[in-house]
Amino acid sequence: MTTDHNNSSRRNFLKTTSAAALAGGSLLNDMSTVQASHISYDETVRIGLIGCGGRGTGAAGQAMNTEGPVKLMAVADAFENNLERCVRNLKGSYGENVDVPAERRFTGFDGYKGVLEQDIDLVLIATPPGFRPLHFEAAVAAGKHVFAEKPLAVDAAGVRRILRAAEESKQRDLLVQVGLQRRHERAYMETMQRVKDGSIGQIISARAYWNSPGVWVRPRKDNQTEMEYQMRNWYYFNWLCGDHITEQHIHNLDVINWLMDDFPVKAQGQGGRQVRTGREFGEIYDHFFVEYTYGEDNPMGSSVKLLSQCRHIRDCWNHVNEYAAGSEGSVDFGGAKIFDAKGRQTWEYGSGGRGGHQQEHHDLFADLRAGKRPNEAVYGAKSSMTSILGRMVSYSGQEITWDQAFGSERTLADVESYHSYSDTPPVLPNDDMTYQIPVPGSHEVL
Repeated sequence: MTTDHNNSSRRNFLKTTSAAALAGGSLLNDMSTVQASHISYDETVRIGLIGCGGRGTGAAGQAMNTEGPVKLMAVADAFENNLERCVRNLKGSYGENVDVPAERRFTGFDGYKGVLEQDIDLVLIATPPGFRPLHFEAAVAAGKHVFAEKPLAVDAAGVRRILRAAEESKQRDLLVQVGLQRRHERAYMETMQRVKDGSIGQIISARAYWNSPGVWVRPRKDNQTEMEYQMRNWYYFNWLCGDHITEQHIHNLDVINWLMDDFPVKAQGQGGRQVRTGREFGEIYDHFFVEYTYGEDNPMGSSVKLLSQCRHIRDCWNHVNEYAAGSEGSVDFGGAKIFDAKGRQTWEYGSGGRGGHQQEHHDLFADLRAGKRPNEAVYGAKSSMTSILGRMVSYSGQEITWDQAFGSERTLADVESYHSYSDTPPVLPNDDMTYQIPVPGSHEVL
């Protein structure tokens, strides 16, 4: 995919991005220059994997499913059992394409460094999101092409760090793909293009949903340190996950950003823990409702409200999709259907055109072999910040502008200071082993 969706239409965002990059300076001022790899169609693409959980294992398999030879050469994970299971499963499916001897298997918090020191062309980053700015920055510094899962950060400081690294990646002619796979699904792509071509007229409003039962829980074990427990259950701690509005709902928010070719100027919202209240669910909410406002200076030419829902509660209405209403009709993006102003269906993509997790890798490796270098880091960072803004307004109960949120100096954790499971995490449990829950009206986020 080689379109320019990573170029923001808003001058202010570009100015802010440039200012952030300048403020942070070059990532490589004191590092030796490493040139990006140039790969031919029939050349073996050597890949490394940082983060060997389910998503990382899946991404590595999808990479090896693409046309042309691909070989997994190095892996890293914070936990040895995750790493060994990943290698074992991939070896069983892809045989000699998994060439990861013991000396190229790296564990612990600093294991990512071992992967980046190897002779690889591209690295897949699928660690918990709180570590993503650190790992993305290091991959760019090492001159590696990058596939990074979403979100790219869990706080504004992390987003700014991603943007600085993105500028470096462009200077180095590195390919960067972000795991917002809807942008690679042909059904989404054609539906979006028809809407942008005016099939429903001027956009008036939008809706986005990620309502589901929730995800896994890994019970606390007697011999675990607090750091290991939180790392094993990273989804339930904001310094690692950013809450489910950031880790999951980012997909839906990104579709609306894509539609608007823009990002919200402000938001207000609410949320809480109504059902999923046990200590095993850490510090995150089980539901959010956010109203985002897009300004008038976007290609759609009008101010638009996005109503956003995400929920993790069992036995409720489950729905994951995005919609928009226009002056001449409406669109169901997930269903790839367009309707006229009276609600009559006028177009449908039909079967096929989905499977974005695999398609994004087909696109990535085709571009890499063709010498193309699309870079999705900026819109990936922009949509990550959109989800972070939603969490901030819901936790605080305040209306917050994009500029206020993006400029926040509040960080959730200094992940570079952690090197072992004996380290103290930034969040600690109360005496009863519950965690402090954000309370709107009193919780500070800026």
